[in-house]
Amino acid sequence: MAGERVLIVDDEDATRWVLSEKLAAAGFVTEDAANGALAIRAFHERQRFDAVLLDYRLPDADGLDLLRRMKHLSPTTSVVVMTAYSSVEVAVRAMKLGAADYTTKPLDMEALVRALRTAMSNELSSDSASASTPPAAADGSAPVLVGTSESMSRVRAMIERVAASPVSTVLLTGESGTGKDVVARAIHHASLRARRAFINITCSALPENLLESELFGHEAGAFTSATRQKKGLFELAEGGTVFLDEIAEMTPGLQAKLLRFIEERAFRRVGGTRDVRVDVRVVAATNRDLPGEVAAGRFREDLYYRLRVVPIHLPPLRERTEDIGSLADHFIAEFSRLFGKRISGLERSAVDALQLHPWPGNVRELKHTLERAVLLAEGNLLTAVDCGARSRRSSAPAFRLPPEGLVLEQLERSLLEQALDVAKWNQVQAGKLLGLNRDQVRYRIEKFGLCPRESVDDGFAA
Repeated sequence: MAGERVLIVDDEDATRWVLSEKLAAAGFVTEDAANGALAIRAFHERQRFDAVLLDYRLPDADGLDLLRRMKHLSPTTSVVVMTAYSSVEVAVRAMKLGAADYTTKPLDMEALVRALRTAMSNELSSDSASASTPPAAADGSAPVLVGTSESMSRVRAMIERVAASPVSTVLLTGESGTGKDVVARAIHHASLRARRAFINITCSALPENLLESELFGHEAGAFTSATRQKKGLFELAEGGTVFLDEIAEMTPGLQAKLLRFIEERAFRRVGGTRDVRVDVRVVAATNRDLPGEVAAGRFREDLYYRLRVVPIHLPPLRERTEDIGSLADHFIAEFSRLFGKRISGLERSAVDALQLHPWPGNVRELKHTLERAVLLAEGNLLTAVDCGARSRRSSAPAFRLPPEGLVLEQLERSLLEQALDVAKWNQVQAGKLLGLNRDQVRYRIEKFGLCPRESVDDGFAA
């Protein structure tokens, strides 16, 4: 598909420019609007748009109201909603109002282009697909799993076996940033469920009462604001896959209801009196030690064993350093296309530096490191300096292990506390002192249960 007209609606100049450049390179014809009024004017003054990339938060309009008006003016225009404020409720409302897709910032440009093409294509319905042939992935291609290490080969083999089987529950374990969400999508896209919905929900993102309503839906009058019946995500994912990320954060009450659903494939909406039956595959993920959570009484043992029918463990990046080169090549190619750079690879010193780094944030940290490196690099090859690290050959250790040894977590906590004290609990500034970003600092604050002595300033205006 090429030459389709796409309207980009976003109040950030840089976002509109990047999207315009990327879509133009992919063969689309683009226009942009900085607010809702200009977007609606474009709809009235121009010919029909094939698709719209619509920011949810605009200075003069509510994104969902704008979506409703656009679909009224042009029902056949595909609208993809973008937002920096991930919300299951917003996503569900957008899809109910006719959005073709919903994505969060920072945007994955390659996936966004695929989503646009899929939204504008006239795909055959799932009813007409051959039952003996696995359908194509809903977004046009399966998520990319990069790496040739033995551990990643085992993960790929498990994905293929699970995707081809009727197994209804899968448990993904591994540290934060190892790619559990990518594996969940890969299972979905390689299976006969690929033409149905893939719904991702983070269990820690919503309070218990709201999460229950999102998962199971509610009946009109179930609570004060429930003015009409609402289908939950399990119903919306009929025939597809539900990915429950951070499953260990689910409260005991919801754990019991999830267990009943997994065992019976049935549930009741909040305030409901009859069972609703659906066919979905549940893929759960956690970066916690679930057996330890069970032993501590924080996670149901029966649910744990019901989820781990097929367990898949994703190794941390430090345990598969042989994959760092191929991962780096993949990300460099991706960001070079995005930023219009001609970067062909890494200098040897950069490879050494990347392989020496412990990567506590795993593949996600590597990706963000290379995104920054490609954006700022001036040469055709990335250097160790571009990657924010020094090679072993060019530098002495910044810290020497004492002869008697140490407890690494105690050292990490002490350094974090010192940095936060120096930065007066400004998380951005503390991160700069430690070579960490704000999310990494926040993760460690939660990990060690630290509290500020005074009011917290995380470096952002309220």
